[in-house]
Amino acid sequence: MNEITTKILDNFSPVSALIVYENGLNDKYIEVCDINKHGRLGAAKPVSIDFMISLCQSFSETHSRTPSGAMPGEMLYCDTRAGKETYVWFNPPMKRRMYFKESLNIKNAEYNVPGVVYVVQGGDLDIYAYKGKPMTTRTKLFKAPFFNVTDSSVCLGNDKEILCNNPTFSDLMEHWEKRFWNSEFSHLGGNANPTKSNLVTVTKSAKNKPFDETQLVSFPKLTLEKLLNEL
Repeated sequence: MNEITTKILDNFSPVSALIVYENGLNDKYIEVCDINKHGRLGAAKPVSIDFMISLCQSFSETHSRTPSGAMPGEMLYCDTRAGKETYVWFNPPMKRRMYFKESLNIKNAEYNVPGVVYVVQGGDLDIYAYKGKPMTTRTKLFKAPFFNVTDSSVCLGNDKEILCNNPTFSDLMEHWEKRFWNSEFSHLGGNANPTKSNLVTVTKSAKNKPFDETQLVSFPKLTLEKLLNEL
């Protein structure tokens, strides 16, 4: 921390200080004080809109985590508005390397998985399964046949991986997929099998042959179109 502080002081000079006031109703009022070359605070004055725009723009240009660039073909929906960030994309059926808690007695290896739909809102991840390809708005969605998932909500445990600055849409997708697939699968979400048979048996069976889609449990009347309309 001392090294970081030294680097900041070597490259930056204080020019303004923000003072935030708050009442008992959680309303806030902000003033700004200019700082002269001797490090003394000037008179406080209300923060202008131009000042806040400049401050936010300077920060966001350096530290933005809003994706940009070419839209991958797997992306189904995106909303990049601040406070409303939502991203939906899919993977077709494929093999994925999976990691399991030792007590489950499932080998860490590659397994066949069905098609998957990811939904990211804020810091939360939901995941669904689907059958067949290609996807259409009428595609039915099923419970994801994986551990650590309750209905569709994913438990990411204590994972603290942070998305890179200025990501592309592909970076965002890769970030969330890694958080899910590289985590240790450890428990049944809601203590209930998300498949028609025992999930341990279903998972092991998919090691050397395609995932058995007859094991998928549907969400009543949930289609891709309905999911997107509810976002």
